[in-house]
Amino acid sequence: MQNSKERFSNRVADYVKYRPGYPPGIINFLREKYKLDIGRVIADVGAGTGISTELFLKAGYSVIAIEPNEEMREKAVELLGMYKGLKVMDGAAEQTGLEHESVNAIVCGQAFHWFDVVKTKVEFKRILKQDGIVVLIWNERKTVSAFEKDYDELIVKHAKDYVKVDHRNISMEHITAFYRPQECELKIFENSQIFNYNGLEGRLLSSSYMPQRDEDGYAAMAEDLKMLFDKYEVDGTVTIYYDTKVYMGRLK
Repeated sequence: MQNSKERFSNRVADYVKYRPGYPPGIINFLREKYKLDIGRVIADVGAGTGISTELFLKAGYSVIAIEPNEEMREKAVELLGMYKGLKVMDGAAEQTGLEHESVNAIVCGQAFHWFDVVKTKVEFKRILKQDGIVVLIWNERKTVSAFEKDYDELIVKHAKDYVKVDHRNISMEHITAFYRPQECELKIFENSQIFNYNGLEGRLLSSSYMPQRDEDGYAAMAEDLKMLFDKYEVDGTVTIYYDTKVYMGRLK
């Protein structure tokens, strides 16, 4: 398997343009549930191009975006550099480079499944303040409708290692074990994206397990995707629906 810290280096453009954001309702929930008020410091670990970072910056928080991939880190600076509350660092979940007890919350958007869980827990406990929280977020595609089921089957058919690296391999049992002996809470938000064909293709190619445009397997995948789109499009678009799953809790 390609090194997880390098998997997205050649997908930055598609990642920025076609990956879903996160519902703003997450912010209000964290404020009410955990008193995560403005002025608190957030560490976004595995920040990528800054999708989850931007959610908190827009709400007025100071955010330290920690990302080991150089290409994604540079894109985050390019896209979000206008925010005064932003700091971008080269680091990883297992070794963030942050000071002891320096952050009020740690956020991991679409990233936790890449981490070494044992080493990450030690590091997170080290950098969190006493009442700090850890927030793990995933946009999980629904697979209920006929389109959603066929789209998922297309991914399984053409992906290089989807079954191995899919974040859904991280079960609730794995996540509760990470927080133990503390409790964690799951809150689910609705999310969606509307795509024309080019957008749907870009969304597919933003995933690290799909063949890129210059790789073997791309032509067959694109042919199947066009057939799928033509079958299900309505007025030139299809909609991908997500459950945005947010796991929250303390480690101390």
